Amino acid sequence: MKKLCEECGSELMGRSDKKFCSDGCRNAFHNKVNPASKNLIRNINNRLRKNYRVLDSFALKDGKTRTTKTRLLDKNFDFDFITNLYTTKKGTTYYFVYDLGYLPLDNDYYMIVKRE
Repeated sequence: MKKLCEECGSELMGRSDKKFCSDGCRNAFHNKVNPASKNLIRNINNRLRKNYRVLDSFALKDGKTRTTKTRLLDKNFDFDFITNLYTTKKGTTYYFVYDLGYLPLDNDYYMIVKRE
């Protein structure tokens, strides 16, 4: 019995459990299964990963360091994408991307911290 590609319908050669004739057909099939609405989720997750890499690029001393807003923006940090907020008893709000966060200070300085 001939097996056919699930995307284009061409005859398959090779492994008995093969479903697609090429990577292009496999990607096209899965892009149809995962519609554009999932692109929003993918884009947000990519932005969060980028922000995490930017925060992680700063060397921390005793779990924290200071930097400027300009240095963060130069590394394409996007202040609109965070995973959670943490407010201390004193009312100070830390903005976190997973376990790395930042605290806005005076004069466009930011303290970067790592949650233990």
